[in-house]
Amino acid sequence: MTRTVKTPGPDHPITVEPNPERVVVRAAGKVIADTTSALTLREADYPPVQYIPLADVEESALRPSDAQTYCPYKGDASYYSLVTADGEIADAVWTYEKPYDAVGPIAGHVAFYPQHVETAAE
Repeated sequence: MTRTVKTPGPDHPITVEPNPERVVVRAAGKVIADTTSALTLREADYPPVQYIPLADVEESALRPSDAQTYCPYKGDASYYSLVTADGEIADAVWTYEKPYDAVGPIAGHVAFYPQHVETAAE
């Protein structure tokens, strides 16, 4: 299957910058990620997304999923289900294992759908 690859530009800007603050992610009241190495991805008119180094996420909170999606600006995304005390939330976390060069720094990082977690910068 041929995939369209798009480059960020004035019509669809994307930036990836280090977040200077400590970022803590909680699910069902439990800390599942705590980092001072988050990256903030800003894409067009979408809300900013915090990408957390996988090494700073509680390993037991993630269960690999078979879900996959494609973004022409970032590449192939794979997903994790989020395991909490309240149960499992399917496909609540995503990652770009081999992102396109324009967003290369997000490799090795995950992002959380905000409706499933509480994210705070401290």
